[in-house]
Amino acid sequence: MAAGDWSVVFYHDDSGSSPVREFLAGLEPRVQDSLLASVEILRVRNVHTREPLVKHLEDKLWELRDQVRGNSYRLLYFFFTGRRIVFVHGFQKKTRKTPRRELELARARSRRFLEREGGEAL
Repeated sequence: MAAGDWSVVFYHDDSGSSPVREFLAGLEPRVQDSLLASVEILRVRNVHTREPLVKHLEDKLWELRDQVRGNSYRLLYFFFTGRRIVFVHGFQKKTRKTPRRELELARARSRRFLEREGGEAL
């Protein structure tokens, strides 16, 4: 990785499983490929990425937005010290507004990550 590059981190819960990786693994290959390509664009552009690819949700949480075959998918993340992008939650969006429970889950995982790692969300 060149100096200045950002890295992607997928949140792991206390048992070692990664909810975002599991979400991605459950999607059809075409959707997985599209989301992973979007993750790579975000990694390269990082904090300079703008709508429509990303959207600020609240506090330090952002969403990576993708649409495949008329279905909307979201990966929720935050920026972390050490030039890291931490993905904490993924879901298929079926309503106009991001459901509260999806945000609460992402917030809880973010807090847990920060408790374990130290540092701060940027």
